[in-house]
Amino acid sequence: MQLYNTFAILLVLAATFGYINHRFLRLPSTIGLMILALVSSLVTVGLGHIGVEWVLAASQLVRSIDFHTVLMQVMLSFLLFAGAIHVDVRALGAQRLPVAALASVGTLISTVIVASIMYFVLPLFRLPIDYIYCLLFGALISPTDPIAVLGILKEARISKSLEINIVGESLFNDGIAVVVFVSLFQIARFGAGEATVGAVGELFLREAGGGILLGAALGYATYWALRTIDHYQVEVLITLALVMGGTALATALHTSGPLAIVVAGLIVGDKGRSLGMSDVTREYLDKFWEILDEILNAVLFVLIGLEMLILDINRMILVVGAVAIVVVLLARTISVALPLSFLRSRFEFNRPNLRVLTWGGLRGGISVALALSLPETMPRDLIVGITYVVVIFSIIVQGLTIGPLVKRLGLSTPAPEGGDVAAHH
Repeated sequence: MQLYNTFAILLVLAATFGYINHRFLRLPSTIGLMILALVSSLVTVGLGHIGVEWVLAASQLVRSIDFHTVLMQVMLSFLLFAGAIHVDVRALGAQRLPVAALASVGTLISTVIVASIMYFVLPLFRLPIDYIYCLLFGALISPTDPIAVLGILKEARISKSLEINIVGESLFNDGIAVVVFVSLFQIARFGAGEATVGAVGELFLREAGGGILLGAALGYATYWALRTIDHYQVEVLITLALVMGGTALATALHTSGPLAIVVAGLIVGDKGRSLGMSDVTREYLDKFWEILDEILNAVLFVLIGLEMLILDINRMILVVGAVAIVVVLLARTISVALPLSFLRSRFEFNRPNLRVLTWGGLRGGISVALALSLPETMPRDLIVGITYVVVIFSIIVQGLTIGPLVKRLGLSTPAPEGGDVAAHH
């Protein structure tokens, strides 16, 4: 009953904040929800200092939610699948080299740059930590999160190739970053002696390679099942089974669930939708996953806002967090510019595109979830605090300004005839 009550409260808050945002604030949905949850948390914290009793109960409720488990094991697969089935696979295929370079090499470059700079910056604030923990912070803060920025990019109407790069990268680098994080976590926990290069390489190959192979197998099996029947209720149920069963199977096989679900989602979205479904099924499937995506997004961003209730963020953390924001943006710029400069023939590499890719690389729930998964024996509170400051800045400031930036750089394509009416509707 405790779990039911927790989800009930989260949904009620998400619906309430969603209504207030849609009626009065009119901000992009996820950003509006998170701002309202943040403000509510800060007001609640203020009331707690005055000595209001129910605040303790509210804090206890938020503390009872295992954010890492809820996001990484329950919500993430649904969110990734919902994003993947709407990706234009042919356009993604044309941009496969830039996307692969950004998701893999870019993530690794960003991890090392963030870790190295923070290793020298933290002692200046009398907060020295071992380099391995700086690497863990680099790994968890490097993946970009498509969830918050997708809708805004559509409104800004950026070029198709640039949109595919941002979306494709963020779908794949979630999985890559989790594998890097897990590898580094093993080293931090057991020491470099236990976690040899061979052991880490094997882990990486099993997690990433195994995840992609499993995703392909699940995707094609689902496509075959969808092609052999025409009954939209059962077909929607099959995709739901794919996500939940596929995630459980990936966990059992010790491969990357996020990568498996993204690959399966791309196959179902491409072959399944075009060759395996009737128009009626396609419409129901799209609507089902769109609604599920919206609901889970709403709950996720309300959760991120509510975490403020239990995090100990003092003035020092805010200052270090502000420095980390600059470091993360610098690392993002370099980790985008380096791989893409080698792929000039495949990608229109210029300064406006670089700016959008840098500023559009939002950090989100995955970074918070990975930080919260760290045990108390590591500098958990410091890493969680800094991560939280970076994520909040990323979603609110970068999320709200990416649209105007795209327009100012002249990268938005003209609206289609009657498009504004449809968009407004």
